[in-house]
Amino acid sequence: MNSQQLKEEIRRLAKERNALIMAHFYQRDEIQEIADVAGDSLAMAIEAAQTDCKVIVLCGVHFMAESAAILAPDKTVLLPRTDAGCPMADMVEIDKLREMKARLPGRPVVTYVNSSAAIKAESDICCTSANAVAVVNSLDEDEVILVPDRNLGRYIAANTDKKCYFWEGYCPFHDQLPEEDVLAAKQAHPDALFLAHPECRPQILAMADLVASTSGMIDYVRTSPAKKFILGTEQGILYRLRKENPDKQFIMPNSLLFCKTMKYITLEEVLHCLQTMSPTVTVPAEIADGARKSLERMLAVPRD
Repeated sequence: MNSQQLKEEIRRLAKERNALIMAHFYQRDEIQEIADVAGDSLAMAIEAAQTDCKVIVLCGVHFMAESAAILAPDKTVLLPRTDAGCPMADMVEIDKLREMKARLPGRPVVTYVNSSAAIKAESDICCTSANAVAVVNSLDEDEVILVPDRNLGRYIAANTDKKCYFWEGYCPFHDQLPEEDVLAAKQAHPDALFLAHPECRPQILAMADLVASTSGMIDYVRTSPAKKFILGTEQGILYRLRKENPDKQFIMPNSLLFCKTMKYITLEEVLHCLQTMSPTVTVPAEIADGARKSLERMLAVPRD
């Protein structure tokens, strides 16, 4: 099949299977195009909890499919590539997290959704980059443990009065964005606004005109009178930005803002998983119960 035939067959089978196709903003362009819902981790978590569809095809990485399976336990959750993981999520070891909790008793653990179900189950509440500050500020305690992204943690700490303890994890491509590349892009495009994701290092955030999640960037660009933007996040966001804003220009500061595992899934693999109804993602009940509490507590935090 050619690309168009693949898309048509995917849509036909999805309708036949009563399947909802969800894709993260960092997925390939063609995967976002065939998705019923394209969004960040928060949007996909909300949709998974609310959908009436019997099947969820999650085009993202493994922790996202786990979250969907936890929030929609009566649904079949399919992940076209089960080897699509997250390097940041792999930086947390459950035994070491328990040791950290023992050293800092009484501090609630706020865990970024970029983490495994087992880590979520060890946590008190989850957050995404879109709601992290609101989640932390919703807690009664004056001190919190933030897992696993140290950069998101530092961004939260700069926007709350609470004392924050950080896990030393990070997103490899956001963390390695060099200041000189951003400066060069800003010098080459002095009329452009620089938008940075909170997974970037503090030095990068200090250079930004806006610090926001992927969904926050998309919303901002849609209403901004500016015509040029430098993007400090994964290049997959370009598909949505260009589609919604054909009159605006988007500049990547370098070619390194590329998450390999977010690009694993192809149209052929989406079609195959709908044909075979596999591979499925499930979470053991003893882990799912604890992780669900952390996720549902996050979803209960009022959104702006």
